[in-house]
Amino acid sequence: MKESKNAVRRIGVLTSGGDAPGMNAAVRAVVRAAIFRGIEVVGIRRGYNGLINGDIVRLDEKSVAHIINRGGTMLYTARSTEFMTEEGQQKAVNTCKMLGLDGIVAIGGDGTFRGALALSKHGISVVGIPGTIDNDIACTNYCIGFDTAANTAIECIDKLRDTMQSHERCSVVEVMGRSAGHLALYVGLAVGATAVLVPESDQDFDTEVIEKIRNARLNGFTHYMVVVAEGAGSAFQVAERIKEETALEPRVTVLGHIQRGGNPTARDRVTATRMGYRAVDILASGGTNRIVCLRNGTMCDMDIDEALAMQKGIDKEEFTVLEAMTGV
Repeated sequence: MKESKNAVRRIGVLTSGGDAPGMNAAVRAVVRAAIFRGIEVVGIRRGYNGLINGDIVRLDEKSVAHIINRGGTMLYTARSTEFMTEEGQQKAVNTCKMLGLDGIVAIGGDGTFRGALALSKHGISVVGIPGTIDNDIACTNYCIGFDTAANTAIECIDKLRDTMQSHERCSVVEVMGRSAGHLALYVGLAVGATAVLVPESDQDFDTEVIEKIRNARLNGFTHYMVVVAEGAGSAFQVAERIKEETALEPRVTVLGHIQRGGNPTARDRVTATRMGYRAVDILASGGTNRIVCLRNGTMCDMDIDEALAMQKGIDKEEFTVLEAMTGV
């Protein structure tokens, strides 16, 4: 164990917002990287609610043993409306002071980072780790949980395809992605979908769905797979429109929260571990107000203000490939 060479003696770690496979691996990495440096770690349960209420647990090597392979988050997660108020933020700051926390590692998505930014403005050192299956944090090429969620969706859709092919039917599958279609696009490419709908693109339904189903039928196919990001519209409404236009009777499957669970893939475990290590390194070096990022395979970090101002659009190359692959 190495002794910390600076004023950082104790830090906190929390998970907030929607859970993502790999969050446990990130918590484990934060704890072990901190202990390696002689820094104590306090786990803050139930996100910013826990920081307000003092819902904490002391973490050590043993408490994070055997969690690298577990989905969900051992620290639990919640969304806190109270933390959005100045009074709630001050309570959280007071908890940090009372516990003697020299920094906070916050694992989650956009809302989690906005919460970390609020703490930073009150003088608390913070570092964010991107964990969301939507993969919609613009400053990083990859967010913890995306690969596992995609593989879960792919496995489910592959099984659906077997029965759709047997009965020569159309299947409409809704995947998560309220405001981002990265998961739907990636999954659609992986399963060879007939059509994919994402919220970022102003797609013409007749062109992007109906005509692709018709072209597939003219090319000799008798079963069709349509993948819909939840933010692009209800799968049930999509199925109804397909029925009206083609006389097919689509079957709807909403994968829902099943995509959030399951053992994280190797990619999510390794990425989470690298990000957790980097977050502790930043705090131990006196850094604050940073988000850990993975760019072109290299781990780096960026100012939270700058990161939150960035917009992440759909991968144009993936979308071009999708256009060529669907409906044929």
